[in-house]
Formats: sequence, C-alpha cells, structure tokens
Amino acid sequence: MRLLRAAIFAALFLSAAVGAAWAQDITLTSRDGRVEITGTFLGFDGEFYRVDTAYGELTVDGSGVLCEGPACPDLEAYVARLRVSGSATMGDVLLPALVEGFALRNGYGAERIETDATHYEYVLSETPDGREIGRFGFRATNTDEGFADLLADETDIVMALREVRPDELRRAADAGLGQLDGPNRSRVLALDAMVPVTAAGNPVRAISVADLARVFAGQISNWRALDGPDAPISLHLLDRRSGLAQAVQDRVMGPARLSFAPGVIRHPTNEALAEAVSRDPFAIGISSFSETGNTSQMTLTGPCGFTLRAERLTIKTEDYPLTAPMFLYLPARRLPKLARDFLTYTRSQPAQIVIRRAGFTDQAPEEIPISAQGDRFANAIISAGEEVDLADLKEMIGTLAPMRRLSTSFRFRAGSVRLDAQSRSNVQQLARALEAGQYDARTLYFVGFSDGQGPAAGNAVIAQQRADAVQAAVLRAAETANLDRVTIETRAYGEALPMACDDSAWGRQVNRRVEVWVR
Repeated sequence: MRLLRAAIFAALFLSAAVGAAWAQDITLTSRDGRVEITGTFLGFDGEFYRVDTAYGELTVDGSGVLCEGPACPDLEAYVARLRVSGSATMGDVLLPALVEGFALRNGYGAERIETDATHYEYVLSETPDGREIGRFGFRATNTDEGFADLLADETDIVMALREVRPDELRRAADAGLGQLDGPNRSRVLALDAMVPVTAAGNPVRAISVADLARVFAGQISNWRALDGPDAPISLHLLDRRSGLAQAVQDRVMGPARLSFAPGVIRHPTNEALAEAVSRDPFAIGISSFSETGNTSQMTLTGPCGFTLRAERLTIKTEDYPLTAPMFLYLPARRLPKLARDFLTYTRSQPAQIVIRRAGFTDQAPEEIPISAQGDRFANAIISAGEEVDLADLKEMIGTLAPMRRLSTSFRFRAGSVRLDAQSRSNVQQLARALEAGQYDARTLYFVGFSDGQGPAAGNAVIAQQRADAVQAAVLRAAETANLDRVTIETRAYGEALPMACDDSAWGRQVNRRVEVWVR
C-alpha cells in the first residue's frame, strides 16, 4: 500500500498536466479498496500493469490490485507480447535465429507467421500441451523506422545499426521513454563491419579511409587515381534510411567533412548492392561484412604501410576501424518476463554460437596467442624510433609473451575519454565473466596503448590512465565477483604497438586502446 501511494504521489509531483480528460479503460483498486487508479491500459507484463492516467504513466504491481474494465487482461491465460522494429539486416536473419534458439533451449514451440514483406510474428508455446505463452512481433525495415516506431509507442525494442542520434534522444526523453543513451538502455547484440567492395576482376585491392571518403564525395572519380584502370568510378550505397548507410556518413564522411556525391546509386538491401557491384567492373560499394556476396573486399591501408582487413577477430577486437555494432535499444519500462528471459539468453554462450552460425560476429571472448600476432609485433619493430627503442619493445614482449590477448578490447570515442558503444558493452561482458568465475586463479592485465602524437613519455602516462580507468569501470560493474580469486593488474606501453598509421584521425583512434591479456 505504501509503495502504491508513493507511486501516485511521485506521479502527481512530476506531472505538469493534471486534469486532462483520459479514456478510462481500466480501474485498478487496492485490495483494501482505499486506493483507486483509473486510466488507459498500456500493457501488462504478467506482473505489473502499465496505465496512462491523469497523473502520468504509472507502473503498478499487479499482486496488490484488482483490475476492472474491458481492457483488463485474463490473468489465467496471460500471453506475453513483445514488439521489435528496425534494421532489416538484423530482423531478417539474426533475430529469427535467436528466437528459435531461445525456444529450443527452453523447450518451447516456435511458430513463425508471416504477415507481409516486412512483418512477421513468432508464437511461442509450451510443450507438449501447446499452450500459447508469448507472441514476439517483428517489423524489419530500417533503423530510422525503428526509432520512429518507438516514439509512436508502436514497438518495445529498436534494432539499430547505428547509435541513437541527439534528436531521437531528446524526443524519446520528452515522450517519457527515458534516456536511451543511459545505462542498460541499449546493448550490443552482435558485431558487423562496413567494408568497401568491388567486382572480383577489379585490380585495386586496397584503399585508405581518406581516399574512400573522397571517392564517395566525387573528388576522386576515376580508378586511375587509385592506380587502377582509366575508367570512371560508379558509386553504390544502401538506402539513406539504412542504419549502415548512416554509419558510413558518421564514420567515413563526417570526419573528412565531406558529403556524398549526387550520383551515388542507392539500394534497398545489402544483397542488391552486392549484386550490382559484382556485375560492374568499375563499381565500388560499402557493404555489410556479413553480406558481401560475390564481390571482392578491399583492404584498408595508409601511407605508412599498415593494412587492416575486416575479419572475424579484427572486428571483434575493433582492430578493424569500421566496425558496426548491432544494437538493441530499450525504453525505460518493464518488459514481460518472457521477453526479459529472451534478452538474457541473447548474452549467453549458446546465443553466441547462434550469432556466429547466422553469419555475424559474436562477442564471446577468445584468447589469441602471441604467435598469431606476428604482424602486429613486426609493425612495432618497423615503427621503433628514438623515443620507442628496441629495449622498450623487448620489455613489452617479455611481459606479454607468456600471456594471451583476449578479443575483448576497449576503445574511446573520437576526441573523448568516454568509451565507444562496443567497448561499453565489453565492460558489461567482462564484468559478467568475472562474476561467473571464468578467470578465477588467473591473471588479467589491462594494457594501455596510445597514438604517436606528442612525446612518448606523455603518451605512456595517458595510456596508463586509460588502462586504470577501464579496469575501474569493469570492477565497478562486477558487483558480485569474488576478486580475491583473480589477479588484476594494469600495464601501459604508450605508442609502442601501433595498429594503424598516425597520419589520420581514424588511425590515431585505432591506436588509442586498452587491451586485455590473460595468463
């Protein structure tokens, strides 16, 4: 009773529009009859009612009230409902695979019902009696549509191939959906990458990110400028409302302060883009790593000679600079227990196997021996100079050689000390592993690295500060971990192990990182 009254008083205090005329679809009455709430029924998750009242939106514990009205759910035959909308790249393959994996693991039946080209629904049922327990509805279009549906209260979760934008954040907060960029309001479901692709017969196999931006801006319009044939370049991208195309704008064109050329050919799907590029020997496109079709992937390079290619491990570690995390955004409201169980499952080890089999990059940590990192250490030796000499490299290799690098890495937003989206997800993932005791009786090193701008001594200090900050973030998140069972230390080697050229903003961002090494 006290909690119910507190909820009402809090809503009264926060409401700025008391007295509006609301449709009274249901009435919730406390079991002693002393408190009554009327309003529009918004949902029931099997435990809590969500009601839009004259005092604002309230969430009320169903165990303490009786419900009257035509919209009241049947508690005996309750069916959990979840609505998911957004990226077709996620909605066409990844989410169906995860729903079916979730059902199989829990012994549920899962029947898929197609409504139209963009809508489908999974009906989950208990076996063997076949009692319906949940309906998960999907609308697979694009990231923009997903956020629009959320703001219109037509979805519960957004599938997004980019981070939420400032105007969407503002409108979501105004609509009472909470801060979508806050803790637990988003999660990285899987990983993909943006890759430049050409027809298989095109002789140009590598391109710098700077040149890639100039190509799509129309400043480089002939393959001859890229040491290719004397032929005009045709440009291919996904539809403007695609999250991947918007990520290209944010990650490739934005830092170069360039806009797309007017002659870019747009495609509704990655499959259509790959098909068009594969047929045109003078075409270039930017596609999803998971859907390159019969095209040839180009390697990213720079004037200093470093090359980076999109592969499963380079995407997982973010060594490849154009990674594309696949997000789920959740508003600040309760979901049905069945939906919460599904979201918990998506982070499990069995789900990571499903993600990989669906053609995407999972987030399960992998241990990479130093023998598989020869190119990185060869680059370090080549780049050694007056400020980072061979003695420094010998000390670094002596420390790390007995250890293995985890695929879990941490990088920072450009011009910011805040971790990027994938790294924030990695904090939670590593914290859960510590809580589960996966690294008991082992040693973890958080190892900081920097770019090569400025004095080496100063860069080493900055790298140490970053390593300390990441370690602190992980330990804060690992609330229930028994840290007496694991040894955790930090190290810093500054600019001693570059991953990319320092002559570009994206190269410097790749080099500023914290790696995790384990023994």
